[in-house]
Amino acid sequence: MFLWIATFWLVGSWIVPFLAHAAGFSKETLTHRGQALYSLVTDITEGLAGIAIIHQCLGRFRPLPPGWFEFKLKGRWHWDVALGCLLFPLVNLLSHINISLVHMSSGPVAGVSSVEQSIVARDPVAMALYAVVVTVCAPIWEEIVFRGFLLPSLTRYMPLPWSILVSAAAFALAHFNAQRVLPLVFLGVVMGGVFARSRNLLASMVLHSLWNGFVFLDLMK
Repeated sequence: MFLWIATFWLVGSWIVPFLAHAAGFSKETLTHRGQALYSLVTDITEGLAGIAIIHQCLGRFRPLPPGWFEFKLKGRWHWDVALGCLLFPLVNLLSHINISLVHMSSGPVAGVSSVEQSIVARDPVAMALYAVVVTVCAPIWEEIVFRGFLLPSLTRYMPLPWSILVSAAAFALAHFNAQRVLPLVFLGVVMGGVFARSRNLLASMVLHSLWNGFVFLDLMK
């Protein structure tokens, strides 16, 4: 996990910006569509690097125990996802509480993101690219890392409920956003519970994608 975090930071903060600079442009000078494409390329690169690290680290443990990284279309996992969606209003409430607490303690800390700028500009191509980032790319690789790898690994050292909670806390902290810690911890617990019940990464990925889509549509209002 430490190697993954270091690589995530290195790829997103140094390697991709360096390659972009070498190619003669920077993110700040790009159009809304260019920034959206830049974000998509960065997210895909970070995700592939993280998955490659996990694949390499697990090499000496192969064959892996049954149930690791399972994707199943069959089963009753749809009901688990539906139950998880019923908790979205609570996640949203925690988000508002978290934002108000951060503002009370340190004042406003968040500026206007490139996603919000493209929404204000009503650029459909940019919004479509960002939609792919938040509803497809991020759920896939984040669920592979936090629910597929970290959560089962933690069960070797602690009971399942604690493994779900610790992996959820790691999931929240990895977003590096003080305004979203509380909702992300709770959301991580929900997705960890869905994964633990279904033993199916597809279930937590779909739930993750639905939440991100809900947030993205809320931004577009």
